[in-house]
Amino acid sequence: MEPDPIEPDRPQLVIVEDDPAFARTLARSFEKRGYAVRQAASPEALEALLAAQDFAYAVVDLKLGTASGLTCVHMLHERDPDTRIVVLTGFASIATAVEAIKLGAAHYLAKPANTDDIEEAFGRHAGDPTVPLEGRKSSIKTVEWEYIHTTLAECDFNISEAARRLGMHRRTLARKLEKRQLN
Repeated sequence: MEPDPIEPDRPQLVIVEDDPAFARTLARSFEKRGYAVRQAASPEALEALLAAQDFAYAVVDLKLGTASGLTCVHMLHERDPDTRIVVLTGFASIATAVEAIKLGAAHYLAKPANTDDIEEAFGRHAGDPTVPLEGRKSSIKTVEWEYIHTTLAECDFNISEAARRLGMHRRTLARKLEKRQLN
C-alpha cells in the first residue's frame, strides 16, 4: 500500500504497532489533532516508510510480534536524531526502558496510554527531579518477571533462546508468558 502524499504543513507521525485495532484507533485520534499519520506493523514496514520520508514524531510498541520495537527506535534515531520517539509497552521493565532511552527514545510509557499521555510525552524535553524516589516495593513475582523480560529482550524476544538462558523448559516459559501478556 502506497502512503498518501506527504503533507508538509502537518506534523509527521509514524505509529509502529502490530495490533491493527489499536494502531487504527491511535492514528484516528492523532489525525483529529492535526497530525499526518503513517503506520507500520514491523521494522521492515518502518524501513520502507523511512525510505520515503522523515518523521517528527513516532510511537513505537516495544513488542512487534517476534520483533523488538527497540530496533525501530534505533532506526528512527539513526535517520533523524530530532525525532520525538515514545515507546509503549504492556509491561514496563527497567532494562527495556533504559535501552529505549539509550537508543534515542524521548519517553517510555506503560499501556494503556492514551493520545493525551503520548502527546504530553512528545513535549517533555527534560527530566523531572521531583519524581518521588520511594516507589512500591517489588514482590518476588515482579522481580522474576522483570528478569524474564530482561532476558527476553536480550534474546530479541526469542522464546527458545530465553528459556535456555533462564534454565527452564521452553513450554514452562511459554506458559508464564501466557499468564502475563507481554506487549
